[in-house]
Amino acid sequence: MRDLDSQPKPHSDTLLEWYDQHARDLPWRISPADRARGVWPDPYRIWLSEVMLQQTTVAAVKDYFHRFTTRWPTVADLAAAEDADVMGEWAGLGYYARARNLLKCARVVAQDHGGVFPDTYDGLIKLPGIGPYTAAAISAIAFDRKETVLDGNVERVMARLYDIHTPLPTAKPELKEKAADLTPTGRPGDHAQAVMDLGATICTPRNPACGICPWRTPCAARLAGTATELPKKTPKKPKPTRLGFIYLARSEAGDWLLEQRPDKGLLGGMLGWPGSDWNEDPVDRPPFDADWQELGAEVRHTFTHFHLILRVKLAQLPTDYQPQGSEQIIARHDFRPSDLPTVMRKAFDLWKGR
Repeated sequence: MRDLDSQPKPHSDTLLEWYDQHARDLPWRISPADRARGVWPDPYRIWLSEVMLQQTTVAAVKDYFHRFTTRWPTVADLAAAEDADVMGEWAGLGYYARARNLLKCARVVAQDHGGVFPDTYDGLIKLPGIGPYTAAAISAIAFDRKETVLDGNVERVMARLYDIHTPLPTAKPELKEKAADLTPTGRPGDHAQAVMDLGATICTPRNPACGICPWRTPCAARLAGTATELPKKTPKKPKPTRLGFIYLARSEAGDWLLEQRPDKGLLGGMLGWPGSDWNEDPVDRPPFDADWQELGAEVRHTFTHFHLILRVKLAQLPTDYQPQGSEQIIARHDFRPSDLPTVMRKAFDLWKGR
């Protein structure tokens, strides 16, 4: 049995030395060298990146971040934006409640805080759409507050560093305690980003590069030979499959019939095709009587909690059709498939490729 008391302890200084040389170049980040010269991150850009990165990869976010910050360079600009424009730019990133909360938060910051983000965890956590992780990340990275930032990368690093075999999510409090113990008073923002970079580039889920890790000596899992087994996770239940119908109606002039989904729920506030409920036995009820034809291909999409299969039906939109309820007729020259959420765009792509 290993003598844990005699094992070298990890130190933030070692990690920060590595970070100063190997920090990732990210569009929302201030480099360690610039930070040392007194350049501070823009809290707006840190907040925006953290919201976008929830449940999404850095690679997927970069283009969205560039478009958002080019079109709305400040939080005041975003607060003044039209909801539909923001939802359209967000299309494809998924988890659309984030986009609705993004607007709510921007408007609160602009109206109630003079366009300036609160600089503490307690102030940030009160803003719409900002939870414990995001509040900790913004306060640490943007304002250098001594907060503990715990994302998936940090969880993996802590589980391996201390050879913790308790499965996630049960292990979260223990992992956060370990991460808090390592967070320094000086440069806590750089430390938080360093641990995340370590997890993203070296302490990766598969085949971690232990030989070049700055914390390889004190890493308990490396010594025990268990690094690739960690972190352990509680097995997930199989996802159920839901079914539905989706209706694509287009006029002779090329105008499309769409509907705006309710603000709450999946794809809330987004424009999409009219359709049925999504369940085990959906009712085929088109938005108007017509000779609806099956496309002959299905839309398949996976959400967080279920798989979805949609049968696609097509019909010509009558020239005198009057939109009902939340329906809208979008003129051909105003219709942008890129504004549709991914599952709806899949239906359009099937139609286009038929």
